[in-house]
Parts: sequence; structure tokens; C-alpha cells
Amino acid sequence: MLSSTRYRDKKVCVVTGGAGFLGSHLTDRLLREGYQVIGIDNLLTGSTRNIAHLSGRDDYRFIKQDVTDYLYIEGPVDFVYHFASPASPIDYLKWPIPTLKVGALGTHNALGLAKAKGATCLLASTSEVYGDPLVHPQPEDYWGNVNPIGPRGVYDEAKRYAEALTMAYHRYHRLDTKIVRIFNTYGPRMRLDDGRVVPAFIGQALRGEPLTVHGDGSQTRSFCFVSDLIDGIYRLAHSDEHLPVNIGNPHEMSITQFGQAILALVDTPSRLQYHPLPVDDPKVRQPNADKARAVLGWEPQVPFHLGIRSTLDYFLDLLGDQAKCRPKP
Repeated sequence: MLSSTRYRDKKVCVVTGGAGFLGSHLTDRLLREGYQVIGIDNLLTGSTRNIAHLSGRDDYRFIKQDVTDYLYIEGPVDFVYHFASPASPIDYLKWPIPTLKVGALGTHNALGLAKAKGATCLLASTSEVYGDPLVHPQPEDYWGNVNPIGPRGVYDEAKRYAEALTMAYHRYHRLDTKIVRIFNTYGPRMRLDDGRVVPAFIGQALRGEPLTVHGDGSQTRSFCFVSDLIDGIYRLAHSDEHLPVNIGNPHEMSITQFGQAILALVDTPSRLQYHPLPVDDPKVRQPNADKARAVLGWEPQVPFHLGIRSTLDYFLDLLGDQAKCRPKP
């Protein structure tokens, strides 16, 4: 439990979605920077495995709660990082209503907490606000091409509404707010079954199964290692910028190229296997990162070959005996 007397010289951060992939890595960074952290998560898609290493720390506390319910935190709060939300197609197609609710009610509660405490609130938004973009790469001033009633609309529109609500709190209540638009991020602590291409391809390769490519594999993504993303978010939280900022690696590759890169790293009989493209799946995804460079002095530092090797090793350990194949030396 947090000690308000011993640690009051430290600022307090609340991280919603704190047991998730990104929320747990953000928590680690904040603790390293000397903050106290209160993590909140209902564990719908998060896992206590991601925060088990924090057990027993005096400067960390975990609360199991759905952030769509009223948020009450005793004592001062300096930063609210709103990261709670299903974030993969499998998850938000499985839980469409909770996805919409956490984007609307959850964001409202996070902003309300920040307002009550006089805290800064940072919203974790997404490149999905651009939908299937007609502008490439995507700059922050592009309004997007989103199907609001398609199956992916529950996530896209939840985040677009969350951005609108955040800007309303900034303009009307003069709340100090930040919005980060997160592009494809990978690294340890991703779930093997979350449906995103990085854990899907690595898990399939390690099990010796076909790598399932949706569509013809020509659609592109830009992969950013998690430590780079968290660094950008940390810089944004401490900046004077209030409008959205893209954080993502501008290096773009096709899904087929990514699959071939995984096959080159694993001694596996797996091959690429093509399946129909899901509805409204974006054909291209690449951030215009000019604003992050100019405003935050940020750009990615971790080369793809190092980041993907670290991620591969994590999933190898996670799979244990289920891994029939091994990484190449």
C-alpha cells in the first residue's frame, strides 16, 4: 500500500489499464522516474502476470476496478494516464459494448478524477482514429476514413469520442490534457491470443503452425518497440502540447514481409497461409512522426531486429513445452 507520509515527496500517477501490455510498461517507467503509481484494471484483457514483479513495493498499489464505474482515489494525484480499453480486433469484437463504454464513460471518469485533483490527464488514443486512411502516411491533422457502423467502429469511434471529450475538458475546464495516438507497438507482455500480428505470427512459428496472413499480405504496418513508445508518452506527458501527437515507428513493412522476417528467425516448418481480409481492415498504416520529433525531440531508438528478438524470447518462455520450434542462433 502507498505510504502517504513516507512518499509524499513523490508525485502520484494513476494508470488505468495498469495491468495491460502498455499500462504495465508505463508503470515500470514511472516508478523508475521516481513516481508513486496506482494501477487500476478490471483484468478483462490485462493480467496480474504483467505486474507481479511489483508486488510488495511501497510506492505501488493495484486496484481491481472497472473504470466505467466511479473512480475515487484518496489523497493527491498529479497525473492520470488513461490506458484502459480492449485494443486488439479479437478483443473489441468480442467485447463491443465494454469497448464503447470504456471509451466514453471510462474517459469521462478519468478526466473527472484529473479535474477533481488538479492533475494532468493523458489519453491513450490510437492510429485507428484514422480508419482505413486515404492519406499516407497519416499526420495528426488528417481527420480519417472510418466506418462508424462497421464491426471495427466500436473501437475507432470510442477513441474518436474519447479524444473529443478530452479536448472539451481542456477547452471548457482548462484541464491540462494530452492525447497520444499510438501506432502498432510490440514487445514482451503482449498476449499470445490477442489476435494482433506480432504475437500471432511468433506463436504460430514457435508451434510450427502456418502463419495466417489476412488478405494478400500487401497491407502495411509500422512496428514500434514498446520501450520507444513509452519514452514518447513520457515526454508528451511532460510537454506543453495539448493536441494529438502520433507516436510510432515510421518504418513501414507489409504483412508478408513481416511474416518472412519471423520465419527467418525461427527454425520452423511454418509457411505463410493466406485468408480473407476482415471487414474494414486498414490497407496501410504509417505515422507521420514529424510532430513528435519537433515537439518532443522523440524518435524510435530500438532497431527492429533487436526488438523482435526480445519479443521472440519472451514468447518462447511463455509457451514453454508448447513451443515445438526454436529461434535460430
